[in-house]
Amino acid sequence: MHKNIDEIKKLESAPKVVRNLFSNSELEKFLNLYHNLPTTVHNKRQNVIKKRWLKNFSEELESLFYEKVKNEIGEFKMDNLKDEKNEDILGLFQESYNPIGLHVDAGFNLDEVIYKQTLIPLTSKGSTVIFKNKFYGNSTNFTIDENELKVKDLKYGQNMRSSEHLNIYKKKPFDQEHHKKFLQHEKIENLSGLEIDLVYEWELGSMLIFDRTRLHCSSSLIEGKKIGLTTFTKK
Repeated sequence: MHKNIDEIKKLESAPKVVRNLFSNSELEKFLNLYHNLPTTVHNKRQNVIKKRWLKNFSEELESLFYEKVKNEIGEFKMDNLKDEKNEDILGLFQESYNPIGLHVDAGFNLDEVIYKQTLIPLTSKGSTVIFKNKFYGNSTNFTIDENELKVKDLKYGQNMRSSEHLNIYKKKPFDQEHHKKFLQHEKIENLSGLEIDLVYEWELGSMLIFDRTRLHCSSSLIEGKKIGLTTFTKK
């Protein structure tokens, strides 16, 4: 568990969507950056391509992003992983053809005071489900899949696997209508005790901001592919 939970809790707030934050030309620059970056992971089983936003690839976009986010959440630091050359990674681009499962991006250093994360859609189709439920451990994928739970040999920056969420929250059955509408890719048993707070329908030019302690996942509503940029902050 994080060591500064009380401090982290004081910084928590409701998720929010900031609309009309980026112009078409700014989004085009982010997309160009995405296409120019080297591929980090091409997971063919999940059909997802991940690219790390490497520092100094576009100082113009780094400055633009920092100022836009600072206006919304105040002072912050980027919570950066490092690449093989020990350079900062500013965020993660993901190109997905299938929905991303239930997880939390709470970081890998339990001494840090984690803060907000952001999501910038670079395609217009897609949606993200934010739950009311929170988790104060490391970045974790939540699953009841026995094969996933056996995965222990994690590389640097990979999420832990756990079913611990089922022991934390009351065993209230998940809303069947919500499951049918948004989350058919998840086994409903894996969502026991969870309650949806916000379904963010992707909209070009907007940005989603939410606490890094929040459980979340993609919705099952994907047409073709979607590309988004996720970044993580700390205090």
